[in-house]
Amino acid sequence: MKPVRPRAAARTDIDLAVDHYRDEAGAEIALRFVDALEQAYTRIGETPAAGSPRWSHELNLPGLRSAPINGFPWRIFYMELEAYVDVWRVLHARRDIPGWLSDADGL
Repeated sequence: MKPVRPRAAARTDIDLAVDHYRDEAGAEIALRFVDALEQAYTRIGETPAAGSPRWSHELNLPGLRSAPINGFPWRIFYMELEAYVDVWRVLHARRDIPGWLSDADGL
């Protein structure tokens, strides 16, 4: 299993999602989101190549993959490196995915 390392932008995405769920749905839902995220990280660390390459093709970013967070409309965007899995962003599925590329701080 490879370690999964979220970048600063991914950590910010997660913090905003947790805050949103806590404020809008309560602490229990926010904790369920965190649990589902941790389970997704485990799956990605065990089988990084299983993630969808859809956005890799659409954005012309070879190696970019994404995986869902089960039970929530969020996707984890990452690349598998030799020593670890590099998580770029954790984005809501309805977000303008190509738009995050213009955010230089996000990469």
